[in-house]
Amino acid sequence: MTSEAALALTVARRERRRLGGLPGPPADVAEAYRVQAEVQAQLFAAGGSVLGGYKIGCTTPVMQAFLKIPSPCSGMMASGDILASPARLPHAAFLHVGVECEIAVRLGQTLRAEDAPFTSQSVAQAVGACMAAIEIVDDRWDDYGSIDTPSLIADNFFHAGCVLGPAIEDWRRLDLAGVRGVTVIDGVEVGSGLGADVMGHPFAALAWLANALAARGTALAAGAVVLTGSVVATRWVEPGARVAVELSGLGRAEVMFEA
Repeated sequence: MTSEAALALTVARRERRRLGGLPGPPADVAEAYRVQAEVQAQLFAAGGSVLGGYKIGCTTPVMQAFLKIPSPCSGMMASGDILASPARLPHAAFLHVGVECEIAVRLGQTLRAEDAPFTSQSVAQAVGACMAAIEIVDDRWDDYGSIDTPSLIADNFFHAGCVLGPAIEDWRRLDLAGVRGVTVIDGVEVGSGLGADVMGHPFAALAWLANALAARGTALAAGAVVLTGSVVATRWVEPGARVAVELSGLGRAEVMFEA
């Protein structure tokens, strides 16, 4: 049976309207992820998508401070919302759209639940490619600062899509912790950060996700794209904005939000 919270979220997403809060909100994080999966399954089916990967939020000090949430949270990514750079998106398709600067990975091997627990070192064997990425986030709340963490998780933790730069398969030549990422909006650099900001190393975030999924009996499948967390605080963008992220050694991703 569809939960009250899942129904409210699904209807709000389909009708593109904001929420002040959830009726029957999830009591804890475990319930929040069950509601998230319920909502996303319905949205994926309606949009003709399947699960394409995951985003991880609040893995960096700058984002933990921005959202006042001290630990990582994840969301599910629809295959149809994973775009190649350069991309163009209608600004009007979102309620309050923002961008984040991330190191993305694509898995070349499945991380099976029965092989947990995972570490930064053990998940590295499964990484097929790394990429510069822009996460597209959408603030779908009247006041997200007043919303509890389980409700934010249930609403897929702000995720609305991503834009990926070229896949770098020889990522092992790079010191991913030392990768510097910058966000540039309309030609102006608005923030920067390092791969080490992501829990010490981006693969620490990947291991966190693989372990969290394993605890729910779920594998992290080969081919999945994972966004490891933003090294720059979210930037909300206006119609017509041209956004680029640049990550040293990983290249560039670009998106324009058409007015």
